[in-house]
Amino acid sequence: MSQTRLLALVGSLRAGSINRQLAEAAAQTAPEGVEIVLASGLGDIPFYNEDIDVEGDVPAAATALREAVAAADGLLVFVPEYNGSIPAVLKNAIDWASRPYGAGPIKGKPAAVVSASISQNAAKWAHGDTVKVLGVAGASVVESAHLHFGTIGQRFGEAHPRDDAEALTELAATVHELVEAVKASVNA
Repeated sequence: MSQTRLLALVGSLRAGSINRQLAEAAAQTAPEGVEIVLASGLGDIPFYNEDIDVEGDVPAAATALREAVAAADGLLVFVPEYNGSIPAVLKNAIDWASRPYGAGPIKGKPAAVVSASISQNAAKWAHGDTVKVLGVAGASVVESAHLHFGTIGQRFGEAHPRDDAEALTELAATVHELVEAVKASVNA
């Protein structure tokens, strides 16, 4: 495997989202031979509905997501916590990537979850829900690659995570674990 491509799915649509900043910082930590691409257009995808998931007539934004997931070797999922659970935009993206059921592009794809919130809980409820949803959707969840960031408003309120050496080290370790899982899945 010469180049490993990871797709980062960010569960916050806000331009200044710290979860988005963490995804950008993770991309910065990618070693040679690893590319991390941030998925775009998640907010443009309609809510999953089998009535509009019709071959040849799938919404363009959903098709683009499916193609991006299919082109990726692994998924790096960044999840904030909204009312104690997974944001709708992220759940919707996973739903679209899981279809057609049992054969969607997410099937067997190694995935790692990074959770971050303003609370000390570090979005662990949303993290757990995301792990569950990814597993049910068919992804291969890499538990050793999970990462949690709490009190992000205080920690990253004044500076981007790319300026936090400890955060970069933790993100690099997560990326490393995910890449190792990707390599193991290719060699299996």
